[in-house]
Amino acid sequence: MHIPDGLLSTPVIAGTYLITAGTVLYASKKAKDIPEEKLPLLGLTAAAIFVAQMVNFPVMAGVSGHLLGAALVAILFGPYASVLVMTAVLIIQTFLFGDGGVTALGANIFNMGIIGAFVGYYTYHYLKKINTYLASFLAGWISVMLGALAASIEIGISGIVPFVPFLTLMLTYHSVIGVIEGVLTMVLVKALQGEVEKESLSSEVN
Repeated sequence: MHIPDGLLSTPVIAGTYLITAGTVLYASKKAKDIPEEKLPLLGLTAAAIFVAQMVNFPVMAGVSGHLLGAALVAILFGPYASVLVMTAVLIIQTFLFGDGGVTALGANIFNMGIIGAFVGYYTYHYLKKINTYLASFLAGWISVMLGALAASIEIGISGIVPFVPFLTLMLTYHSVIGVIEGVLTMVLVKALQGEVEKESLSSEVN
């Protein structure tokens, strides 16, 4: 759901940049608590997300649909780490690959990184007592849907493209993408949580 340049109004650009900058700054302070033994796996996860996001599906007006990965990182490493990983991924994509506009970078990080991280984390946190598989799936699916909704609202209030047709397309595309995201999140959380726990135990033993 990368937003290109030219679709957001100046107030939306300024507002999303301000919110994003403040949140990323706060996340950078909070994420210092991540244990060192988890950093290699965090780096590998970030690299995998970068590659996965490079597969785009055109939606409308230059906006693309794709997997996110924010919920996965948030579940494994916490929402603050997820915000930083997504921020790094999106900055690299914007400046090196032209995927998403520079003026829309604040909005893209907010939609995919911040919303994805916190929605994914808290969805999983509150639902895991019921069923961890369901919690993981819904964390991935809802993070994608709310990110797409936020992008649609930002573009809609900017008045560049017709809001209702764009919203319909965005939510339709991302409802399907969200299912894929949910399934991958469910599978990878189960697989990688074991690795995170092994690293923590190994560190305690040493």
